[in-house]
Parts: sequence; C-alpha cells; structure tokens
Amino acid sequence: MCVIIEIICYELILAANRDEFYSRPSKAADFWGSNNEILSGLDLEEGKEGGSWLGISKRGKLAALTNYLDARQNPDAQGRGSLVSNYLMDNLDSFAYLRKVSSEAHLYNGFNLLTADFRANEDTLCYYGNKGSSEPIHLKAGIYGLSNSLLETPWRKLQHGKRLFTSVVNKTLSPDGLVQELLHILNNEELNTPDPAQESQGVGFSKAILRALSAVCVRSPGYGTRTNTVILIDREGNVSFTERTMLNCDLTQWSTNSFHFKLQE
Repeated sequence: MCVIIEIICYELILAANRDEFYSRPSKAADFWGSNNEILSGLDLEEGKEGGSWLGISKRGKLAALTNYLDARQNPDAQGRGSLVSNYLMDNLDSFAYLRKVSSEAHLYNGFNLLTADFRANEDTLCYYGNKGSSEPIHLKAGIYGLSNSLLETPWRKLQHGKRLFTSVVNKTLSPDGLVQELLHILNNEELNTPDPAQESQGVGFSKAILRALSAVCVRSPGYGTRTNTVILIDREGNVSFTERTMLNCDLTQWSTNSFHFKLQE
C-alpha cells in the first residue's frame, strides 16, 4: 500500500508498506549505484536480483511499485522490480520512462508504477498500471492511494488508510513526529472486510488470504507486511527516508534506519 500527498510544507509525503513472503531474500535500504546516488532496498531473489519496490535518487528521481492482485500469474514473466531500479538509473524523465514501459507492459505480470522527478523549477509525478489505460498519466498535487489494484481503486483498506493518513498530515507535527505517526498507521492491522471490490478482483485466492490482505498491515503465515517506509521531501529539497524492516523472518524483530540528504541541483 502506498499513499502520497503534496502540501504546502512538503513537496512529498509518502508512506508505503512492502508486503512479501517473509523468506524472500532482500537487502535493507542503502545507497548504491553510480556514485552511491540511489537509495532503496533491493531484491536478492535468484533471477530477480537488483530489483526494488521503492527508491529515490539524489538527482530527485523517485519510483514506487505495487503488484496487481491476480491469481493468474505467468511464471515466465520478467521481474517487476527492475522497473523501479531501471528508472532510478535512467536519464529519461518520469513520463517518458512510463511511455517506454507501457510499450513493454505485456512482458510483466500485473503492476502499478509511480515515477516522479523533483527538481528546483518543477516537480512531476506520473502513474502507469498495465491492467488499466494503455497510456501513463500525469498526477496533480493531492492525496493518492495505491494498493494492489489500479490507482485510487476504492478498496476499503485503501479508503481507511487514506483517512488515517489525512488526519495525520493535517496535524502540526515536527518531521520526526510526522514520521512516527505515519509508521503507526502503516502498522494498522484492522481488517476491512467484507470488501466486494477486492474479493471480485481476488477470485482464485482463498477467503483467508483475502481477509488478511484487507488490512493496511498484512499478517498471515509466512507472508505479510515486512517493510514500512516513510519519505519526506521539503520545499528546500531536503529528503528524509525512514525504513522499518523485519529481521530474520521474525515478527518480533525489526530494525529502523533513517537517511537524510539534500537533492542535487
């Protein structure tokens, strides 16, 4: 789940969960790439090494990925995590990159991809989902919710998360206070069932799985929310990136790391 907003004090506030099999090998967020300018977690799954689900570069490029809920998966499809990593390394702008991705959409199982460019003169945020329109779109400033369906699909969990998110960002909080409150939201385990919209898309999954997936923070045996990320970018280009991630497939062990840097002009 990913929720994004642009408001007066910030260029961007992003709160996102990564839901994945606990046993899937991955690397916690750190800097990598040319001149260590890219910050993200990385997939270490054999054959899909180097992919990511969320990242940002010091040049102001940001990408976030979610999978589209679909029981029918092509086992030979390309790894979707490369869509994030490639954008962060690429010189194409956010919209041009998504245009390129849309021409290759058939190579991947269902996904949603947000790309952004944060620059001194103009910020751009774009979206493309290969189960929706054939063309990417530009997004205006506002609050957006993205789960495992198309952008702004009104699943109950998404609407619940947006309400909680909005209530927090409307408070007067320090940056650290804002991060802590958003992390608290990302760990909300309240089930949002029944949800006919989610259930109709999830045909082929068991009722137990769909029930678990109805929470902002997913908890089920061997699968669920294993990483929380909050990214803040203020009007001066100062970036705060906080990641809380599970250790050793153990729900009682978590590590939190924060990174702070200024976007390059």
